[in-house]
Amino acid sequence: MAKQPTKPSRRQPEPKRNAPRNDAERRAARYFQLRGYRILATNTWVAGFELDLVVRRGERLVFVEVKSKSGADYGHPFEMVTVEKARRIRRAAETWLAARPALADLEVRFEALAVTPEGVERAPFDV
Repeated sequence: MAKQPTKPSRRQPEPKRNAPRNDAERRAARYFQLRGYRILATNTWVAGFELDLVVRRGERLVFVEVKSKSGADYGHPFEMVTVEKARRIRRAAETWLAARPALADLEVRFEALAVTPEGVERAPFDV
């Protein structure tokens, strides 16, 4: 009995480890790079939650939540950063930092970056 040829896989290739997964995250990473920040991590899962971007410039460490919307009909991307989402980001950030004691003395900030067809908007948020 002859072997049946196998069907080609329809799975998408895995993204490169530690690489932005979508266009909004790529734009966000580029936004920070152009402003002198170094990208320390992208799409990192910690404590069961995802950190979109972790960037550093000098003594400032920023945990960035990237949000995008295709148009104004769907509201502003910042509306998607809820109190619960901020709590999860803080928990992941604390765990991420605990594994990197060399960064413990840096000023830590939490920011949301809205990516829309009109451009990029950045805003801090409380956690």
